[in-house]
Amino acid sequence: MGSGNQTSVKEFILVGFPQNRQICLLLFFSSLFIYILTILGNGFMICAVIVGPKLHTPMYFFLCNLSFIDLCLSTTSVPKSLIDLLSKDRKISVLSCMAQVNIGLFLGSTEIILLTVMAYDRYIAICSPLHYTTIMNWKVCQNIAVFTWSLAFFLAVVPTFSKPLIFCTKNKLDHFSCEILMLMEIACGNVTYSRIKTFVLSLVLLITPFIFIVVSYCLIILSIMKIKSTSGRSKAFSTCASHLTVIILFFGTSITMYMGQTKYFSSIHKYISIVYGAITPALNPLLYSIRNNDVKETLYKLIT
Repeated sequence: MGSGNQTSVKEFILVGFPQNRQICLLLFFSSLFIYILTILGNGFMICAVIVGPKLHTPMYFFLCNLSFIDLCLSTTSVPKSLIDLLSKDRKISVLSCMAQVNIGLFLGSTEIILLTVMAYDRYIAICSPLHYTTIMNWKVCQNIAVFTWSLAFFLAVVPTFSKPLIFCTKNKLDHFSCEILMLMEIACGNVTYSRIKTFVLSLVLLITPFIFIVVSYCLIILSIMKIKSTSGRSKAFSTCASHLTVIILFFGTSITMYMGQTKYFSSIHKYISIVYGAITPALNPLLYSIRNNDVKETLYKLIT
């Protein structure tokens, strides 16, 4: 999305923050803790996958990509929000705002596609274990990763340049960061095209992958139930539990945000965006490491 030559507004004012100083301080330290947790957790996860021989598998290759995405996604908006919580001058230039929107859409879309790929990876690993190494070989995984990043860029970023939003007089955003839905509320002229475009892209990038994931896990569960040993079923379920938790958090809030669009951007949406923009990136490495002995062993070696 570009600002366009017709845009007369040069900066936006973020008015979504509380006015109470004590609440702002509480939010600052809470957000700082979550951001530090995000940096350390995803940083350790990336290092663990790189240096741990046991983690040189397709699942952890995709998990390393996921950690990198979460690291960048959180960094896109959280540092600016931390500064704004301690400042009275909560402004952001139109150029910076557009950059924040596009990077956020790109990384968020990449994560959606990647979570879908990880569901497919679990499906192959559990439903066709004998063919897993043949189907998900390293060349295939690398090609999938390149395709994932390229497709996300093409679907999320390229369409935003087709008809840029124009901002004439309104420059107050009731949000903590720049969000495309909020920007459409203050844009000049008819934004029907932008709303339809956002809705269609949400169908493609949210509903379609979500349906694919649900079908994959239905088949996975049916396959797991056929395993005779209790320990085998337990191990199979444990490899999927973390991924399912991430999917519920990320897709649940994203679908609520983008598929539940109303004529006006509700203030509740800005709090929903915190879940997929800040909380989920912090939880992902924890969810994937708590139930995984190989990850915990590698992380322990890194720390010690």
